[in-house]
Amino acid sequence: MDIAADAALNFRQNIGTLPQRPIKTYAEMKAIFGGPVPENPEEGESVIQELADKAVGGLQMATGPRFFGWVIGGSHIVGMAADWLTSAWGQNCGNHHAAPSASAAETAAAGWLLELLDLPRESSVGFVTGATVANFVCLAAARDEVLRKVGWNADADGLFGAPPITVLIGDDAHTTVFSALQFLGLGHDRVVRIATDAQGRMQIPAFAEAITKIEGPSIVIAQAGQINTGVFDNFAEIVPLVKKAGAWLHVDGAFGLWARASPKTRHLAAGLETADSWATDGHKWLQTPYDSGYAIVRNELAHRRAVTIAASYLPLAAEGERDPSHYVPELSRRARGFATWAMIKHLGRSGIAAMVERHCEVARVMSGMLAAEPGIEILNDVVLNQIIVRFGSAETKERGDQLTRNTISRIQADGECFAGGAVWRGRHIMRLSVISWETDVAEGKRSAEAIIRAWRIVKQQPEKQTP
Repeated sequence: MDIAADAALNFRQNIGTLPQRPIKTYAEMKAIFGGPVPENPEEGESVIQELADKAVGGLQMATGPRFFGWVIGGSHIVGMAADWLTSAWGQNCGNHHAAPSASAAETAAAGWLLELLDLPRESSVGFVTGATVANFVCLAAARDEVLRKVGWNADADGLFGAPPITVLIGDDAHTTVFSALQFLGLGHDRVVRIATDAQGRMQIPAFAEAITKIEGPSIVIAQAGQINTGVFDNFAEIVPLVKKAGAWLHVDGAFGLWARASPKTRHLAAGLETADSWATDGHKWLQTPYDSGYAIVRNELAHRRAVTIAASYLPLAAEGERDPSHYVPELSRRARGFATWAMIKHLGRSGIAAMVERHCEVARVMSGMLAAEPGIEILNDVVLNQIIVRFGSAETKERGDQLTRNTISRIQADGECFAGGAVWRGRHIMRLSVISWETDVAEGKRSAEAIIRAWRIVKQQPEKQTP
């Protein structure tokens, strides 16, 4: 234990001084970790020391102050400590009798989450691995409930012969939502895709036209925080149309739902509290360690029907008791509630709000610095914590694509900060996501300066092709 603790603390304490990227490639790490199957036992201490020594070269610096590659949070040290205890305690949060402390922590944290996000207090919360599974669970409840309303029991009878369900979804929805539809037998292509505007919001006229044509069971999937731009669908106009059609409204709010935790940003998410379900992550803006997401469903009974696992050897919940296995598609699982409880207790309402506000400020500062540099263009309205950057703004599309890829490669090689690429509206971009708890305005300025330096070098170089 001491070896693991020392290695972990050394890594976290020095992360800000290290290159903000892995030192070694995947191929190099495969060679380091590979070899024949061990034939004989080894001392635990030597195994842990070897693991620490071997892994460090290939670790991504996602918990560092200048990591902007993806919207994945920084695994706060308080959550990390709670996670260590969770591992040491070895509690299977399969039901409240088997793990009273784990279940009670979940119950308390679930209530706190609903209050912090200002969602209907009667809603149920499932502690899942992340927003991917949270979307899956919420849409499972949606699928079963809209079919139940037309007399079909999907839980018992499946989808063979069931009335068709129409799913309306924006063109720029996150890929994990389409995956959830695939897993649920609804199909990732068998949807009505709604045209979006330049920022990724569903266009209201297109949505209104589509939903008025719907007959029978239907589900609408909206976004709180588009993965590239950070924008929100227009819930004020979407909700009345959804309610009139009798559809189920689900909100994918993996990180954007946390805008409701701050008085300065909650207006972005106004109106979504009237939806039927919401998916969000803890390991993003709440900074919990990984394996932390929340499936939130207004209709608690629909939630339980969709995922409850029953067996004669499992104890029944008494009236008023919350059995954690009733809200997730797992029986054996990690006691995820401890880390969530610890992070909310540590940050408090004001600390969470301050962190969201700080990250939004960092995004505004960075985008302003970058936009002021000739040849750099910001392609989105920076309303939250996401920035889309394009290099070579005066160049042709092909040349701009190449300059953008080359600049990203240069930034990653330099290691002062880490940023990744994507494609937006057919053009290659650099995407910046400000979401680590260690990131402040000073680190944002330092990173923007590093990006500008990389761009100045790249634009002076002869054309260089990258894959």
